[in-house]
Amino acid sequence: MTNRTRTAAPATLDDPRLTAVGLLFEVAQAVECRLAKQLGEYGLSGVETGVVLRLARSPERRLRMSDLATQVELSASGLTRVVDRLETAGLVRREACSTDRRVTYAALTPEGLERVLALLPGHLQGIDCSFTGILDTDESAALMAALRKVRDVIRPGAVAGADADSVPA
Repeated sequence: MTNRTRTAAPATLDDPRLTAVGLLFEVAQAVECRLAKQLGEYGLSGVETGVVLRLARSPERRLRMSDLATQVELSASGLTRVVDRLETAGLVRREACSTDRRVTYAALTPEGLERVLALLPGHLQGIDCSFTGILDTDESAALMAALRKVRDVIRPGAVAGADADSVPA
């Protein structure tokens, strides 16, 4: 027996919180799996697509490496490996900051933007078929608001370095 005092009711296997997070994980994994094949046709993994899309939707199509790592929830070394692969493919380049030698930007190249724009129609169709197109306008708005509310609490840096007026998160 532990010394902790229980203030809540004992956990049960039919707890609706388990159902809520289970549904969230199931949906996220299923959507990711459905989209992966189409992204693979463009030579990108889901993580790589997340990086190039973040860059494409950012001011000047670039972000500080530290902000990008926070946004895509990768460690600095994990992002470095992803950016290395994208740089080798000619989709991203590193840029030094002119005012702070400690800062490096990841910037989308013209070839990277071309790739994003090429994959976008099929990607959006896949998103529609397996996610947003299933919901009506009110359901979609409520879900987006709820997801942003949760995201802003558990990942406050998710829009780090982004100009809030330029692109929706």
